[in-house]
Amino acid sequence: MAGSLAASAFFPSPGSSPAALAKSSKNTSGELPETLSVRGIVAKPNTPPASMQVKTKAQALPKVNGTKVNLKTSSSDKEDTVPYSSSKTFYNQLPDWSMLLAAVTTIFLAAEKQWTMLDWKPKRPDMLVDTFGFGRIIQDGMVFRQNFLIRSYEIGADRTASIETLMNHLQETALNHVKTAGLLGDGFGATQEMSKRNLIWVVSKIQLLVERYPSWEDMVQVDTWVASSGKNGMRRDWHIRDYNSGQTILRATSVWVTMNKNTRKLSKMPDEVRAEIGPHFNNDRSALTEEHSDKLAKPGRKGGDPATKQFIRKGLTPKWGDLDVNQHVNNVKYIGWILESAPISILEKHELASMTLEYRKECGRDSVLQSLTNVIGECTDGSPESAIQCSHLLQLESGTDIVKAHTKWRPKRAQGEGNTGLFPASSA
Repeated sequence: MAGSLAASAFFPSPGSSPAALAKSSKNTSGELPETLSVRGIVAKPNTPPASMQVKTKAQALPKVNGTKVNLKTSSSDKEDTVPYSSSKTFYNQLPDWSMLLAAVTTIFLAAEKQWTMLDWKPKRPDMLVDTFGFGRIIQDGMVFRQNFLIRSYEIGADRTASIETLMNHLQETALNHVKTAGLLGDGFGATQEMSKRNLIWVVSKIQLLVERYPSWEDMVQVDTWVASSGKNGMRRDWHIRDYNSGQTILRATSVWVTMNKNTRKLSKMPDEVRAEIGPHFNNDRSALTEEHSDKLAKPGRKGGDPATKQFIRKGLTPKWGDLDVNQHVNNVKYIGWILESAPISILEKHELASMTLEYRKECGRDSVLQSLTNVIGECTDGSPESAIQCSHLLQLESGTDIVKAHTKWRPKRAQGEGNTGLFPASSA
């Protein structure tokens, strides 16, 4: 009985009228079945196979008084296309990525707005000053300024920066000054005109005064400038200050001359080089108000003066890392060699207050040197006024002088003074 009713719903008898069809198609509640609409017969959505559209037509048309009647109300010449509902797959179940991207962008913009509204202040404002250490030219192009942060590997046993660290800062600012001014050629600090003539700079004399030594994480500010020095020389001065307090740390002056890179002999300064660097001379300023121009006395062998003690360190040889791009020993390395012969009692209880160096001859990588130090006087009372003076000589073992120097030493501050708490003071 149920099978005959379903068949009569889809295939009406020839004698049935449209009204009868509509009446018979209604269920007991008076509603049309799901398989029938006002436009005709609709196929079930789940019956068609995959990737296939089902097209339906009435298999038989009812007749009224012998005439076929079409139940379609419009578009009689077109076939009804039943939309296909694809089956659920992994791709169809993925979320709408455009909505997810919009949500992420909204969150990012909101966080950025909140960050810009914060009143952020660093605990160490000096850490943001000249962050990359490039330096800049100030005072109408006459002075170059660069900041340095004292690193942990630049401090010594007394918790302060070593003299070699400060000397490296002097050398670095000198090279960066030439580069920033647009004068740097293809040599190590040489200008363009010097590079054309195979000339390089070599230092002949350095004098420095140290007021105090910076500690770990201190920010120092280095100013440097150049001036004329005779007919064939150039003077370069430095002034190092504490960035936060402005107190002087070190003042230094030096004299530089030109040397032929190939022959390794000193050369006169060409007019083209002087015309190139002349506009950058700042002759109205000097780091040291009173320069000791007298030549240093050569330390001799120990004489009859009982107050003079001599110390010798032999067998000093350059390493590959001690050479610079000009294939000679770096200027700062000489200072370390000079202090090799200083007695440990001075290094432990005193700090270097001043130094004057005269460079006599360059040193190669195959050289073997010896360091001589004559100590004049003893510091016994520990008062700030007492000091020790030393004369130094660095020479080849064959007897050729390389560097002569004179140093002054003052007593160090009391143990634990200025201690940050990171390094506990040694107990008695």
